[in-house]
Formats: sequence, C-alpha cells, structure tokens
Amino acid sequence: MTRIEINELNNTWSQATPAAIMQFCADRFPGTTTLSSSMGAEDQLLTHIIATEKISIPVFTLDTGRLYPETYSLMERTREKYGLNIAVYFPEASQVEAMVNSKGVNLFYESVENRKQCCHVRKIVPLKRALTGKQCWITGLRHEQSEFRADMQLFEWDEAFGILKVNPLINFMEEEVWVMIRKENVPYNKLHDKNYKSIGCAPCTRAVMDGEDARAGRWWWEDTGKKECGLHERE
Repeated sequence: MTRIEINELNNTWSQATPAAIMQFCADRFPGTTTLSSSMGAEDQLLTHIIATEKISIPVFTLDTGRLYPETYSLMERTREKYGLNIAVYFPEASQVEAMVNSKGVNLFYESVENRKQCCHVRKIVPLKRALTGKQCWITGLRHEQSEFRADMQLFEWDEAFGILKVNPLINFMEEEVWVMIRKENVPYNKLHDKNYKSIGCAPCTRAVMDGEDARAGRWWWEDTGKKECGLHERE
C-alpha cells in the first residue's frame, strides 16, 4: 500500500468510531484482517466491540509462557463472555530451550541485548506466524501510552512485518477507554486495579507510580527510556 493511499485512509477515517474503522478493515481485507490482543484494557475494549458489533475479525494473543495468572484468567473470562475462539500462539519450544539453557531462565535482567533476545523468541517469532497471510493488523495502541507512540497514525504501514497496521484507539485518552470499559462491563485484567498500566510478562512488569507513563512499568531496571519489545518498535 502506498503512502498516498495510507494518507487518504487517515484523512477519511480520522473522525470515525473504532467500530466503523474495524468494520471498514474487515470489508476491505476480508479474511485477512486480525486483532492482536495482549489482553490489556485497550485490546479488551476492541475485542468487546468486535464481538458485540459482530465484526468479522478474528482475535489472537501471544502466550510467552511467563504471563501473570490474572492474564490467563482473563483469557478464559473473555472466551466465556463473548464466545470467541481467541487463537493462542506460543514460542517455539526448541528456541526457548536453547536460549534458557544457554543464558538462564531470567537472562533478561542481565542486559538489554538479552532482554531483546527473550522478547524476540517469545513474542516476535510467534507474532510473525500469527500475521502470516494477513493484510491488516488491528492493535490497541494509543498516543498517550508513551512518547515513542506519540507520532503513530490511525493507519500505518509496518515495515518490519510488511502489513497495514490500524490503531482504532490511537487518539483516545486513558480515561475514555476506562469509561467505555466500565459502561459496557468489559472484562479486564484485575492487575489494572493495582496500578499496572501495561501488562506483559510477569518478571518484566511492575505497577507504575503516580506521574509515570504507562510503559514505565516495563523493563524498569534498564537505563534506556524506550520501553518497546519489538512488536511495535519503529526505527
């Protein structure tokens, strides 16, 4: 898809609702549009919209093998509430074994390089499998989540994965997301009630303090301010 086409999409759909945007994607790319869910608040809201509006977009999630029990519980509650078959993608066992046997089970605490290797094995490789054959990738990214997401667009071309990425909540504020979640009784991760803003793997996630952005609780021991694992990282 060309830059001109993407600019036209952004101009056309800039004021549209998330439901309208996702319905357009499902119609424009039938059978090749998918929503990736980390089971976070934004993804849960988009899943709710897909289910209640009966939009033909399948949902998938990545199970790294290091998630919180609360996250697994939410997966089941979401399946039960919406009757959705959420596809779960796992890392390749042989790659995890080789990495852990070589560098230890908690290698990510030792260096940024090790942490990125762990993210690559547990997230990036499974994501590539999940996106194989897809043309449109729906995410729950928002500008407010971090300074590195501040210039992201509603429609973007993701060079790393060679796919159109669509962020229906990109201009939403955190408060707006939670108003809708509570109004619609959307199931959410109970760790959010303990000030966990962005929830990933258990060893790599903590609650945030007042004044910190949503990504501050990820890989907090690292000196770098860039809190991305590679799923949405941009050069």
